Amino acid sequence: MSKDSYILALDQGTTSSRAIVFDGYGNIKSKAQAEYAQLYPHDGWVEHDPLEIYSTQSAVATEALARLGLNKDRLCAIGITNQRETAIVWERDTGRPIYNAIVWQCRRTAARCDALKAAGLAETVYEKTGLTVDAYFSATKLEWILDNVEGARARAERGELLFGTVDTYLMWKFSAGAVFATDYTNASRTMLFNIHTLDWDDELLRIFGVPRRMLPEVKPSSGLFGYTDAATFGARVPITGVAGDQQAALFGQRCFEKGLCKNTFGTGCFLLMNTGDTAVRSEHGLITTLAAGVAQKPSYALEGSVFIGGAVVQWLRDSMRLVRTAAETEEAAVKVPDSLGVYVVPAFVGLGAPYWDAYARGTITGVTRGTTKEHFIRAALESIAYQVYDVTSAMERDCGVKVTRLAADGGAATNNFLMQFMADISGAEVVRPETVETTALGAAYLAGLAVGVCDEVSIRRSGRGDTVFRPQLDAAKRKSLLDGWHDAVRRAQR
Repeated sequence: MSKDSYILALDQGTTSSRAIVFDGYGNIKSKAQAEYAQLYPHDGWVEHDPLEIYSTQSAVATEALARLGLNKDRLCAIGITNQRETAIVWERDTGRPIYNAIVWQCRRTAARCDALKAAGLAETVYEKTGLTVDAYFSATKLEWILDNVEGARARAERGELLFGTVDTYLMWKFSAGAVFATDYTNASRTMLFNIHTLDWDDELLRIFGVPRRMLPEVKPSSGLFGYTDAATFGARVPITGVAGDQQAALFGQRCFEKGLCKNTFGTGCFLLMNTGDTAVRSEHGLITTLAAGVAQKPSYALEGSVFIGGAVVQWLRDSMRLVRTAAETEEAAVKVPDSLGVYVVPAFVGLGAPYWDAYARGTITGVTRGTTKEHFIRAALESIAYQVYDVTSAMERDCGVKVTRLAADGGAATNNFLMQFMADISGAEVVRPETVETTALGAAYLAGLAVGVCDEVSIRRSGRGDTVFRPQLDAAKRKSLLDGWHDAVRRAQR
């Protein structure tokens, strides 16, 4: 390991593009961030401009390197982590997208997913991909673009169009079209990739009408994907680590062994448990997915996804205008002893695991004349923890083990009130690392391991500055709060 060698981690998230420069010890040396536009053309639809994704990611990478004054010879590798499931289709010759990126949150294909389930295909999809048939995943988004953009399907059949998740599109752009690839973790989120054979599945490609020639090469998360174009960073820099954001965070949290789990409190909330070389079948609304690793042999994970996590804080700030900054939510929440019976179910784009209800919508219950702004804000924050609890409960039933320790990361993990309430409502210790940038750190670790800048032994020894939140709520109160939450969830479902 070396403090004089640097890795650039590109963290392309749902609401912002970020770049962080790490040294070989996992220390942050420089970072930059830029938000970009969220597009909502219809109710339940969410889109991004792929060119804005690329331009903001390129700009923050340049800014982070410039702040450090980094000599290009000391930039050893690039790691990429990204919002998953978001689908982009672009022209092979020009790189021009033929439609906006359809974001993982988008529900436009919910009816198509209902039809697939009615046709009895849910079991086929699960057996091959580990995924529930849902609009969350990429396949129906890609199918929608091919069916609704004029001439797209014929062009795809002729080999003129390419499909990729955000990692693939960024590699394509940064390499000037030389790299067309993805990794196991991102491929496993498309609903087109067989997680047992580690290949695109011909039967699923037929079901969704996707030509195989549209699809990128799939590689392990750590290894050489290719090189950036020399004009991008002033040199040809190897891209050696790629993972979807949640699998990158699992790796960054050092959850290398079977049974270890983490939750990322980001725009959504994503709980993953490492299940080793076993693809555990879920009977409680979770999905089976591939975890990031350094070997050709795959590792698996159980995952539960909450669609609206930290995004509820953005809603309080930008739409409801109850706070000016995210930090103010914590200040408001601790001003009152409880939510006074108010529950916020932020099902703005349906409910994810373990409910998988695309038609549920946001609901507020328990409002009385005594309800104040502070009660409402506290209830919104508590909703994040309640949703994560539902996932941990499902995971415990699937694996037959009690979750006693939950590693936490993501932007909302900096909220001490939320972390303590998460510990109280789950009955588990919540451990927040000293560096909450574990998603980017995971990408950096994966990239660094491939080029020898860091090693697994030193990675395992890190984490001495973790903060631990321990449960303080008695069992009766905890049950009462959870009963109220589950009643509110039932009211949100149609």
